[in-house]
Amino acid sequence: MVQTWRDVLFAHWDVDPDYLRRLVPEQLTLDTYDGRCWVAVTPLVMTDVHPRFIPPLAGMSRFPELNVRTYVTMNGKPGVFFFSLDAANIPAVMGARAAYGLPYFYARMMADRVGYEVNYYCHRTDVDSARPEFHGNASPDADMIREEGVFRARYWPTSQPSRSLPGTLEYFLTERYCLYSVVRGRVYRADIHHLPWPLQRADAIIDTNTMARADSIELPERKPLLHFARNLTVLVWWPERVQTAA
Repeated sequence: MVQTWRDVLFAHWDVDPDYLRRLVPEQLTLDTYDGRCWVAVTPLVMTDVHPRFIPPLAGMSRFPELNVRTYVTMNGKPGVFFFSLDAANIPAVMGARAAYGLPYFYARMMADRVGYEVNYYCHRTDVDSARPEFHGNASPDADMIREEGVFRARYWPTSQPSRSLPGTLEYFLTERYCLYSVVRGRVYRADIHHLPWPLQRADAIIDTNTMARADSIELPERKPLLHFARNLTVLVWWPERVQTAA
């Protein structure tokens, strides 16, 4: 798949590994930085979404998406684990559930850029997916998802773009080139290719953020670490089953 990710906000909170361990499938190893795990709420806009040798289809290749994620390793390869992904495109939601085993949900969403500022809104409405299939040991009920599952914010960059240096926290959080999913106890990995992130420092006014709570995660009540990226084109390969190292 070819995709371009636009107007990306990385909002990160550090959390205790013992707290997060119960929420991530046991087959995956939590990845930490200075002994802490990190959870991100990441709104963005997907554009030019299409299989590599098929041109983008009108009405299906551009839509807002928001994910809640953390960082894991398996067999020594670092990657991303998604607690949930919300998108305002039903075919994309159904296709990603089927093809990648990812916990995608349909949501009412809006993303509007005015100058350098992005106004973003997400309200999850899809509560019919079989969450326990994909979601480790945590599976909130439908009423909880309806009540939570909301993100409303304004965000903007506050610096010029730059590339993160290996060993820094920014590099640890963003330069990851695969995603993991666990389906019926089996681990799958999809490789991702892109240039280094053109990260910018950012600021935000987050009016409502209950996306992580809908995934049974209580985020710390403090301002997150914020980064922004205007756009990045990526290639995403089909998932392959991963065998546990001997």
